[in-house]
Amino acid sequence: MKSVKNSVRVLSGFVLGGFMLAAAGCQSSDSVLNVGADAPPPPNEKVLESELRAYCPPIVLREGTAHFRTYAKGGQDDPAKLIYQASISDVTRSCTRSADTMTINAAAAGRVIIGPAGSPGTITMPIRVAVVKGDSVLYSQLHKYQIQVGSEGGATQFVFNDPNVVIPMPEPGSTQVFIGYDEGPPKKN
Repeated sequence: MKSVKNSVRVLSGFVLGGFMLAAAGCQSSDSVLNVGADAPPPPNEKVLESELRAYCPPIVLREGTAHFRTYAKGGQDDPAKLIYQASISDVTRSCTRSADTMTINAAAAGRVIIGPAGSPGTITMPIRVAVVKGDSVLYSQLHKYQIQVGSEGGATQFVFNDPNVVIPMPEPGSTQVFIGYDEGPPKKN
């Protein structure tokens, strides 16, 4: 995620720098840089250093939960019967605090590829978000996340998030957030 942020900063710098050069060459009084009386004042809210340094539980992608495959009936592990394959490549979170609770926005980014037995359309992926403190589960939600995959081939990228993870205010280092695919218990034959 760090490389994406750095790329965005570099790209923003190029775009902003190019805009500044273009605006500097413009002598018109109707320049977009002239701020009229109708413009809203800049926000007064400052982010406090304590808010930036505040504890936000780490998010973890457990081994075995980063990939999900769906096969046509009777085709388990047969590559020719693969309907689609999905993977999570990155996870992140943000936290907000109230008097005695913390709200976590847990997010995952990934991609889906249609297999030989698949076709374009809507697919549903089982993505679970869970928060644990030791052996106690503070939050667990299984989402049936749907995305549309196209016929143009290649991968369809997605970003999933659960902004409603509310837990009691945790002590630093005591809590972990997990996110990943959850197919449930194995089916009995």
